[in-house]
Amino acid sequence: ITAKVAVIFVTLQYNVTIPATEEQSAETISLYHYGIKDLATIFFYMLVAIIIHAIIQEYILDKINRKMHFSKTKHSKFNESGQLSAFYLFSCVWGTSILVSENYISDPTSLWRDYPHTLIPFQMKFFYILQLAYWFHAFPELYFQKTKKEDIFRQIVYIGLYLFHIAGAYLLNLTHLGLVLLVLHYFVEFLFHISRLFYFSDERYQKGFSLWAVLFVLGRLLTLILSVLTFGFGLARAEDQQLNFSTGNFNILAVRISVLASICMAQAFMMWKFINFQLRRWREHSSSQPQSVKKKFITAKGKNSRKERENGINGTVTSNGADSPRSRKDKSS
Repeated sequence: ITAKVAVIFVTLQYNVTIPATEEQSAETISLYHYGIKDLATIFFYMLVAIIIHAIIQEYILDKINRKMHFSKTKHSKFNESGQLSAFYLFSCVWGTSILVSENYISDPTSLWRDYPHTLIPFQMKFFYILQLAYWFHAFPELYFQKTKKEDIFRQIVYIGLYLFHIAGAYLLNLTHLGLVLLVLHYFVEFLFHISRLFYFSDERYQKGFSLWAVLFVLGRLLTLILSVLTFGFGLARAEDQQLNFSTGNFNILAVRISVLASICMAQAFMMWKFINFQLRRWREHSSSQPQSVKKKFITAKGKNSRKERENGINGTVTSNGADSPRSRKDKSS
């Protein structure tokens, strides 16, 4: 009885079967577009994401935490980096396989060619559904993980930025550009969180952060270049530039400027956070260095003072007439 309702939650909806032609293969092709029923699918896979989150936490991260004996601050950061690094790695591998199979890397013009991209393959739609489900599941995880009150606002902004941009790319039929930018961004973020995991195990590990700093800046520049190239060059020269909700065409000047401004503001916000992070690390390093030099100076000064006291005692002992050999010789004479 409930099978028809359950299908809406489990399987992807709005599939369109395209018959085969003589130029293409003999098999029919199934493509998908989006609709209101996708909310039910996102809700179901949000519950799946909560279960997978709990499995990773209980069977992997908690066991490592018990062995390493982290403090409360490191414990929460380790859990955050552990969960995100697993998700970023999975998304990078899956997104890269889609880019290779659809030839988006070898042909950059596919980012804007044949827009609007209303019909997308099964893998791409499933990728976007899982992305939205994962970031929606992060809201109840704030309660399950007992996040501190001072960290809740930061986490909500962090999650909201992901949902805003992923949902925007999905609803505005910019799935090709969104997939490329997500894979690029996830790879840089994966490097940061995996470096932080190694840092928690050994605080002398700093090479990963140096590599991440370089790739972070390059990633922001490449994101801006691809965005400007798509909206300022590709879509701006398209023939059809009229707003049409029935065909899914949002290629008008106002939408292009709004989307490009949103991407630029997000990149500027991340660069601002990155610069503050690097300045804070530089200040901590510079403040700890004089203290170490001061400690070395104090220990060296203490050794010199002890030597001077010992030399002074020896000098007073030898200068005493009763104990010096010369005084005993004078007395005997």
